[in-house]
Amino acid sequence: MDSQFGLLNLWQQGDIVTKAVALLLVGMSLASWIVILVKAIDVIKYKSLARHSSDFWHSEDFATALNKLGGDNSNPFRALALEGREAAAHHRNTKAHLHDSLDVSDWITRALRNGIDEFTARLQTGLAILASVGSTAPFIGLFGTVWGIYHALMSISTAGQATIDKVAGPIGESLIMTALGLAVAIPAVLGYNALVRGNKFVLTKLNSFAHDLHAYFVTGARVQSGGADSAVVVVPLKKG
Repeated sequence: MDSQFGLLNLWQQGDIVTKAVALLLVGMSLASWIVILVKAIDVIKYKSLARHSSDFWHSEDFATALNKLGGDNSNPFRALALEGREAAAHHRNTKAHLHDSLDVSDWITRALRNGIDEFTARLQTGLAILASVGSTAPFIGLFGTVWGIYHALMSISTAGQATIDKVAGPIGESLIMTALGLAVAIPAVLGYNALVRGNKFVLTKLNSFAHDLHAYFVTGARVQSGGADSAVVVVPLKKG
């Protein structure tokens, strides 16, 4: 029975189109899982950094605070702090260009926003692959099924045998292509949704951190929510 039906028989009996569709789906599945695993590791890493970003503000000066973020250049919170510091120093020390006439608040906001946008683009790299696989894999599998059924019916017609035992096997094997398409698409969609949620958490923390950095570089203090009375608490941090 195993020699007559199944994936191996489908591969052996399939033509070049059927084999090409099967290989395409396998390749899409591998690409999806690679993206899911790599990006999941990144999200876990950035979530850990986000949870420890508040340590930055428990420091006496900027240099000490920066050291608490570590020396990893891929840390978006460290990169954003350096970006804000460089923007503030540039605006304070130079007046040679037209853009230096901008208000310091607008200038630092622009620098921090550029940093967040660059990190967002890096964070979302690969998600387009998952979205594409999730949306196209079922249709590719369906195409493989339709082509396989057509190929099976043509073979049966040529052989002149149309009994149920001759028809059920080839057509049933062709339907495997639809199942394979779904098996490729479902993990891609679930992985995409999970990564989007993780990215949203990281970006929310990063935007909050950028807001505090903006307040620090403009006023020399960090602005926080005061709690139930919605008051504003200013937390000083010496500039380093």
